[in-house]
Order: sequence, then C-alpha cells, then structure tokens
Amino acid sequence: MTERYLEDFEAGQTFRSGCIRIEADSIKRFAAEFDPQPFHLDERAAIKSMFGSLAASGWHTAALTMRLLVEGDFNPAGGIVGAGFDELRWPRPVRPGDELRVESEVLEVRASKSRPDQGVIKARTTTLNQNNEAVQVSVGNLIVPRRPASLGELHG
Repeated sequence: MTERYLEDFEAGQTFRSGCIRIEADSIKRFAAEFDPQPFHLDERAAIKSMFGSLAASGWHTAALTMRLLVEGDFNPAGGIVGAGFDELRWPRPVRPGDELRVESEVLEVRASKSRPDQGVIKARTTTLNQNNEAVQVSVGNLIVPRRPASLGELHG
C-alpha cells in the first residue's frame, strides 16, 4: 500500500477499514488491565448497570479503532501520528459479538507555517458496528509529512 503525503490528501476524501469482531473474553481482558469497572468485567454486574449487559470500555473501542485505522487504507506517510482530538464521543456501547469497522473523512488539510516539511490533517473517524450504528466518533488532528522534494520530482 502506498504511503500518502500531505499533498495526497484533500477535504472530502473518505477511507475505510476492514472489520474486527469483538468477543466477551476480549472485553474482559482489556477491562481487567486498563478499565476494571464491573460492567466491563462481569455479565451479572453489567445487567444491574446503566448498560444492561456487558459493554466494552470506551478505551477498548478507541484501541480497536486505532488497529483498524492502521490496517485500513488511510495510510499517511510516517504513520498515524496524532496531535490531539477536538472531539471524542461514544454514542453507544460495544457489545460482545459486535463487528466494528472504521470510516475516516478528511475535513481539512493545512501546511504547517512553522515546520515546512509537514502539515496537519483534520479527520473525522467514525467506528461503526454491524448495524451501521456509530459506537465512536472522533475528530482528530494528524501530523503528516510533506512529500520530500526528491519524491516530488519522481511522482510529479
């Protein structure tokens, strides 16, 4: 897969990922290490919670989203390097058996004024379940290198 430099991105472009299925054991393992709340660890406790059944941690959803982004067709040169989020929401929980996929839309592309070798892409990334329901929505800013002059001559 070809790496994309800042010049290869434009507002309106959409990138997609493959799918990943989340199972109860994975939800519990992640929670045990990183977010040990009862509704992420135990089905009976989860039934009594606001979730009504076992639910993945939002941070687990974020980690799965990152994996899908890395494995998907977005592929900025130098990797997916975040400079921060403007928005991060979890509109609905991820449940055992859900199949997640990611869609990213480029909202803005701008060259850096202080670092001429790079720029910033603002992108909205939506993680969807098998019913096309959003389980995570983020708007983030990614640092992307500009195409080196030697590569521009080869591709230009």
